[in-house]
Amino acid sequence: MLELAFSTRDLAHTRLAYSPLWEVVTSRRLLERGATGALHRRWAEQTRPRLAAAGLGTGLLADLVPAHGYLPDFLNPAPGTLAPSAGASAALEAELAVVARTDAERIRADLERMAGWTPAVEAFHRDPAGVLPGLLDEIRGYWEAAIAPHWSRVRAVLESDVLHQSRRFAAAGSAAVLQGLHPSVEWCTDKLTMPQVLCGESGSLAGRGLLLVPSAFVGPGSTMLLNQPGEVVQLCYPSRGVGVLWEQSSTPVPEAVAAVLGRSRALLLAELAVPASTTELAHRTGLAAGGVSQHLTALRAAGIVASHRSGRSVLYQRTDLADSLLAAAS
Repeated sequence: MLELAFSTRDLAHTRLAYSPLWEVVTSRRLLERGATGALHRRWAEQTRPRLAAAGLGTGLLADLVPAHGYLPDFLNPAPGTLAPSAGASAALEAELAVVARTDAERIRADLERMAGWTPAVEAFHRDPAGVLPGLLDEIRGYWEAAIAPHWSRVRAVLESDVLHQSRRFAAAGSAAVLQGLHPSVEWCTDKLTMPQVLCGESGSLAGRGLLLVPSAFVGPGSTMLLNQPGEVVQLCYPSRGVGVLWEQSSTPVPEAVAAVLGRSRALLLAELAVPASTTELAHRTGLAAGGVSQHLTALRAAGIVASHRSGRSVLYQRTDLADSLLAAAS
């Protein structure tokens, strides 16, 4: 059981962001735990051979992210923006630049909180500055093998969760968002209670605020907490919509909607269960990118889809009108 004590200042400074580096850590931990569950099984079956071929099946990153217990906080600096760049490599580099500047004593202090050191961790403790560049390269290699091929899907799910939670902030306030992270999470006056936390410690936010970070790879009902003195507290929680993350494109097109809008536009609406870019929609539907763009422009003009910029990409999403239309047709 873990408890976080809030002040009025902390509630005022509670915000949302998603992070490529958090996806590295949470997915690496999922692989270390072995039992990925039905949801991520196919991803794990594809990813493990890629990591082995790249010599990344084991190594310092795996040692630093054990299946259970504490993992070094310096691996997850607080994201500086709500939504990082959509480009797979560019999305990671800003966070790695922060990790690269980590003070040697901070690294040693984090490592000393870990149990069961391996020889690689011992070498890292002896010479943080000398080993850190190699760790960063290992993270880049892991990203390219495990996350980059799927980043557009993962990013769309995370982006959708952030948008949903932002609307809840506006409609019901921060307390409703906090309590809605999972049925087992409880909010009472000035305290958040979480019974299933994979790592982290109880304490006061002490005016630092709370950063909520959705992840596609944190198990249902579980959370991960970073509560480092002097830094914003980060709570990584399971993202909404992760159930459709690995689904193949076989979305049924409501015939009634197709009769009114045309089959291509109805297909695009059906595919927009989570926000997506023109390129991604073209890939998933088989439609030409130019045609997708034209259809989306028409749907946006009619108020059926909305768009917003995320890094270098423009993401489209269904509006309430579209959801009502699809619900009525089904």
